[in-house]
Amino acid sequence: MTDLNGKFFWYELMTGDPAAAMAFYGDVVGWTFQPFGGDHGYHVVSGSAGPAGGIMAIPADAAAHGMRPWWGGYVGSADVDADAKRLADAGGSVKRPPEDITGVGRFAVMADPGGAVFMLLKGSSPEGMDAPSPMANGHVGWHELYSGDFDADLAFYTSAFGWAKGEAMDMGEMGSYQLFSQDGSTDFNGMSGGMMALPKEMPAPLWLFYFVVPDIDAATEKVKAGGGTMLNGPMEVPGGAWIIQAADPQGAMFALVGMRAAER
Repeated sequence: MTDLNGKFFWYELMTGDPAAAMAFYGDVVGWTFQPFGGDHGYHVVSGSAGPAGGIMAIPADAAAHGMRPWWGGYVGSADVDADAKRLADAGGSVKRPPEDITGVGRFAVMADPGGAVFMLLKGSSPEGMDAPSPMANGHVGWHELYSGDFDADLAFYTSAFGWAKGEAMDMGEMGSYQLFSQDGSTDFNGMSGGMMALPKEMPAPLWLFYFVVPDIDAATEKVKAGGGTMLNGPMEVPGGAWIIQAADPQGAMFALVGMRAAER
């Protein structure tokens, strides 16, 4: 099994309308869905290489405290309690203390120094899971942090998680776009994401996940037809792929990455 400690490996949508979200993403990304754990309202999302995440309704107590639809990411942990304390000592914060989910594992909700939220998870299954091949359809091909404190966040993820810095790209007035890898690679082809200072257009720091699609133009039209909101793109990125950033019909921000049909 792949060592998932310190790496994003599971992605979860909390939404106000799970059925509508599944219809939307099933068409746009090509996911299939499977109920998990009986009648709990949780559906596992699968891409071409197997399970990739889940979709669930926003819990009533969270909705009462103002939670809006959003995509969250889980980082693998060998010891959630120890890692939660270690990351808090490194400048992060614990938003929800470690607790068990029956039949799933132990998790905690964390935030980095700039305020972007992520989760820690140690699964209860000894079998673990393998990471999908790069750019597998329906899986996350890129991780992007809109940072509330760029220098502190960069130091946090590279020191506390062991991520490696790649090239820093000059984006003019928007500052630097720092590439990173979650497996320690410094080669461009080994990069798995990038981080930049929070743009003024963004309301709060967050992690944005890019789901891989086989045809970016076809997916873009499906976003529009399905009631999503285009925020940016299609835009070509280094390496020849194209990206879009969008919001789903319930308002959760997401992104897509893929090739153009004529360029494959």
